[in-house]
Amino acid sequence: MALTDQQLADVRRYAGYPQVGANHTVDASRDFSYGWTLPGVWETLESILTNLRPENETTLINIHLANLATLEQAIYGTTANQDTAVAGIWTRNPQELAERKSLYRYARLELCSFLGVAPGPMLQGGNTVTRS
Repeated sequence: MALTDQQLADVRRYAGYPQVGANHTVDASRDFSYGWTLPGVWETLESILTNLRPENETTLINIHLANLATLEQAIYGTTANQDTAVAGIWTRNPQELAERKSLYRYARLELCSFLGVAPGPMLQGGNTVTRS
């Protein structure tokens, strides 16, 4: 079983790396991310993702990608509560967005840890560098 193109794009995005466009080649020698796979061996994110053991791929899909999609959607869902300050006995949590974003960031860092790669520049708060 191999990851779909959408799953590969989602992993890259969640890990904080730029998306790959039509004019960018990603292979074992060119990628934006490197990680340890064996002692003394560096591999690109692309290589790590295309060579996952089936049990690790299942964990990646069912745990990391599924939960990250839910957490990401919940961040956007907070807008539904932003227009209500008090309604009956319910009062909105003014920290909800910050708390959800913090949990989402934590889950993204856990994904990077699971894959053995450093968080990408967009997850570290930096800018990306376009290479030609």
